[in-house]
Amino acid sequence: MRNFLLTATLLIELVCAEAKEITFTQHVAPIIFQNCTSCHRPGEAGPFALMSYNDVKKRGKLIQLVTEDRIMPPWHAQKSTFKFHGDRRLSEEQISTIAEWVESGMPEGDHDKLPSLPNFINGWQLGKPDMVVGMSEPFPVPDEGRDIYRSFVIPLDLPEGKWLKAIEFRPDARSVVHHCLFFYDTTGEARRLDKSDPHPGFRRMRQQGRGIGPLGGWAVGGQPEKLPEDLAYYLPKEADLVLSMHYHPSGKPERDQSSVGLHFTDQKPSTSFTGVQLPPAFGALNRISIPAGEKAYTVTDEFTLPIDVEAFAVSAHAHYLGKQLRMTATLPKGEILDLLNIPDWDFSWQEQYQFEEFIKLPRGTKLASTVVWDNSAENPSNPNIPPRRVRWGPESDDEMGSLTLLVRPAEGQNIGTLNSLYRLHVGQVARNPKPATLSKPVEEQFQERGHLIVAGILERSDKNGNRKIDRGEEPIWLKRSFDRVDTNSDNALDQEEMMTALKRLRR
Repeated sequence: MRNFLLTATLLIELVCAEAKEITFTQHVAPIIFQNCTSCHRPGEAGPFALMSYNDVKKRGKLIQLVTEDRIMPPWHAQKSTFKFHGDRRLSEEQISTIAEWVESGMPEGDHDKLPSLPNFINGWQLGKPDMVVGMSEPFPVPDEGRDIYRSFVIPLDLPEGKWLKAIEFRPDARSVVHHCLFFYDTTGEARRLDKSDPHPGFRRMRQQGRGIGPLGGWAVGGQPEKLPEDLAYYLPKEADLVLSMHYHPSGKPERDQSSVGLHFTDQKPSTSFTGVQLPPAFGALNRISIPAGEKAYTVTDEFTLPIDVEAFAVSAHAHYLGKQLRMTATLPKGEILDLLNIPDWDFSWQEQYQFEEFIKLPRGTKLASTVVWDNSAENPSNPNIPPRRVRWGPESDDEMGSLTLLVRPAEGQNIGTLNSLYRLHVGQVARNPKPATLSKPVEEQFQERGHLIVAGILERSDKNGNRKIDRGEEPIWLKRSFDRVDTNSDNALDQEEMMTALKRLRR
């Protein structure tokens, strides 16, 4: 009897162990195929394929690492008050399943339980476009150097005005195309600029004004989406399409000839829409100037809605030093809604987040944005080591920062009122921008950095080890001012004298 119970117990433990075994075919493949393979397959953005057991096993430990750190699948928005369309975040259970599978040796499992690959859309993700156009000739991007901003005009020759539901952008040289903004031009200015430039495309053109209008854009990580419900851009008769491109050299020469697919609709919109960007002009009006070493340079902005609106999408933009970007809406009765919160910004992955449903924001709602930059040496994304002061600018190693909420007026509301008041807000920011806040007072930061600078000079110059710079030990640049810095006339410069001189120089 005792032997029977022991055998039965062992059999039960064996059955339970087998039942708990996590295999690729039964547990991991469904996660990978549904959340990773759409990009990790031939012809798409992923650098390698994840379409089979061998594909996944080869990079199992990497997949475990990037899913546990929530680097992949790429989705940087934290859970907000509202659901986002196409949310790609894995659940904690899915992340644990991948980790347990890797740590158990990555068993394949019963091949008969392997799910079929989803029926992915090849090529155009929004379906066959109504019109496909592209750059007339390739543009050469050098292997290195500063970022390149280049515009390309594409004649559309439309016999009549069209309502545009979506533009799907297909970058040709994916490694160098960082973003592209779309515009229409009915003035002929883009054609004139293109004709006068001997190279493909032209440098820049004005992006607004009579006869020129925005049509959205694309950035690395952006997923094509049609405007919701009956919303659409208007593309005038005989308008040219302008692609305003930002190229970032990748280390090897590339040639780019990107294309776009245009999706039209015959349904005339019942209303228009607009964007509320805070701070305006991607932060240019705030005179961004981030000191070297500053961990939390913060710019905020607020705008109160003058009409009832319905929000349908939100996006953020910054460069390498961007750390946290957040937008909230405080309703008239005091309730605070989280619209977008990206606590760990990634310059290499930017997208627009569409809400699953329109969000009603009544008149008097206060929109507030916060942009935080980290210019310290501890920021792994900082392109400058040691850090240097960084100001606003269009280059990737300059900085920008803002959040944009797309809204339509609620029924019976006048979007012109919103646009007028927002233009006034932009003017107010330009005349009197809110000062940025720092993680520490300016004087305290100067003291810390000054001591580091002085300590470095002393270390390099002090030959006899007395923790001073004796006359004859001073670097060439200090020879002419030695006597002025040597306030006690002992023919040696100590740390206190050097700090006093540094403060005088700062003033």
